[in-house]
Amino acid sequence: MSQVGLVSGICLIVGTMIGSGIFISPKAVLEGTGAVGPCLCVWAVCGVLATLGALCYAELGTMIMKSGGEYPYLMEGFGPVLAYLYSWSTIIVLKPSSFAIIALSCAEYASTPFYPGCTPPQVVTKCLAAACILIITVVNCLSVKLAYRVQNFFTAAKLLIIVIIVVSGIVLLAQGNTQNLRDPFAGATTSFGAIGLAFYNGLWAYDGWNQLNFITEELKNPYRIIVNVRLFELYFTKSLVTSQTFGDRVLYPLSWIVPLFVVFSTFGAANGSCFTAGRLTYVAGREGHMVRIMSYISVKRYTPSPALIFNGLLSIIYVMPADINTLINYFSFAQWVFYGLTCLALIVMRFTRKELQRPVKVPIVIPVLVVIVSCYLVLAPIIDKPEWEYLYCTVFIIGGLLLYVPFIYYKFNWTRCIMRPLTMHLQLLLEVVPPEKTE
Repeated sequence: MSQVGLVSGICLIVGTMIGSGIFISPKAVLEGTGAVGPCLCVWAVCGVLATLGALCYAELGTMIMKSGGEYPYLMEGFGPVLAYLYSWSTIIVLKPSSFAIIALSCAEYASTPFYPGCTPPQVVTKCLAAACILIITVVNCLSVKLAYRVQNFFTAAKLLIIVIIVVSGIVLLAQGNTQNLRDPFAGATTSFGAIGLAFYNGLWAYDGWNQLNFITEELKNPYRIIVNVRLFELYFTKSLVTSQTFGDRVLYPLSWIVPLFVVFSTFGAANGSCFTAGRLTYVAGREGHMVRIMSYISVKRYTPSPALIFNGLLSIIYVMPADINTLINYFSFAQWVFYGLTCLALIVMRFTRKELQRPVKVPIVIPVLVVIVSCYLVLAPIIDKPEWEYLYCTVFIIGGLLLYVPFIYYKFNWTRCIMRPLTMHLQLLLEVVPPEKTE
């Protein structure tokens, strides 16, 4: 597959982090905290947590230079079972639902100008979201270069609006527009679980800080790029808090331009999500944790097109019944289970894999802190307000063992009668071959 350079690596991270969350999450975070003061505190803590997570992933990415995000780290730290459960949950639910959330956001803002004074019909929004997913999937299947050029363009566009928000916000504060900050903690919510849900929405806006680790094998100089991107990210997460806080108010006089820039922002984020999701599915297929066809590569275009198409189809399915806020809550619950386990793997490997080289080595207190916060984020909403959906999510993750035990652990041979003819037909249709054939 084609290789990705420093600029494209930065654009992948920034382009994914500035997506739908920056425009959707502020309202939900404010509702979860009840006042401006704790809302700003949540945003600040979310930025710090994303930074700490990025530092942990910088060590992991330079220590284990394999694509697939958390998958190879869980494999090295805990073995194949947890790695499989991660790939099962992420490929079937987390990545497609993330793609669906961003595409729905893009569709909502793209259709808003055509329905002034009212909410666009659900059928229009969902059809536009499906079209967005289809276009992005096709772009990623056609060419890696085309995919990251699209990413670079939309990242540049969304950075422009971020600069406008930050600068205009500073000007407004300098002019004395501080009435919302005079009694910032009045009416604050102290619920243990409500704060956790506020963090879910805040962290959704920062989600994407781990995306570079999905394409480590495609980086031209993995060590140099990972370190530079993480340093850039440390700066970037600090400025993102300001942009989110002042965005709606600053852009109000130019409300006609908001939908355009949100469409740019969400389309670029959706492209980044699709790009990395295909790599995880590809790696899982290569390791035998997904059907083998998922690891095949296009003969002509050198893209993991079966993995990309599979992710796109699932995303379209998730668009149909989707409610964005509900998807974010349950996406975040499952995602932070694996973020916490990945940072725990980093701690475990400090003792079990001492022989591995660590060009970047963070103080052990950082992954410990991320693990503790992850436990809070996973448990707080359940303790405060138990809902069946959390149980369904947990059962689904563990339910992956029903496939793992017979087909992977005991290697039950089902390919001869089912997958072999299907794989052959898909190879001919998609013009794909096993990765070793392209080398």
